[in-house]
Amino acid sequence: MKQIYLAGGCFWGTEHLFKLIEGVVDTQVGYANGHTDNPTYKDVCTDTTGYAETVRVAYDEAVVDLATLLDMYFMAIDPLSVNKQGEDEGTQYRTGIYYVDAADVPVIDAKMQAVAQQCGATLAVEVQPLKVFYSAEDYHQDYLDKNPDGYCHLSQGLFELARRLKSKPQPQ
Repeated sequence: MKQIYLAGGCFWGTEHLFKLIEGVVDTQVGYANGHTDNPTYKDVCTDTTGYAETVRVAYDEAVVDLATLLDMYFMAIDPLSVNKQGEDEGTQYRTGIYYVDAADVPVIDAKMQAVAQQCGATLAVEVQPLKVFYSAEDYHQDYLDKNPDGYCHLSQGLFELARRLKSKPQPQ
């Protein structure tokens, strides 16, 4: 399985979105690329730990490729917004793509360039190797499955698109 770590504002909706995509085999919400050990949600919300709310997306690249996942990611975020997505503000809500496989960089760079060209501006999405990731507390995992009426900054239409998404032709 391949992995990519995506920070797209509140991790509840971002995780729910990616869980719906065929070929995504596992997700986990957590905190990425900060500078303290074992942060808690309360710590991260102080805006002093350097962490971003992030979703680890494990996927089967025979079913869904990274470019398709990044297409969905860019539909879910405002790539020009600094430290804010939806109503959530703070450095923990910044956008970022954190990779574990350097072979993914050309795909990420190409997508970043295409989106920047569409926007006509420099993107506020950081692209970095994953330095550290800590799993969030259990109550954050699968939050919208456990709390269907819970807060989410993403639209139901985007969730429907994710459910229908097919990126690679399936063998007959």
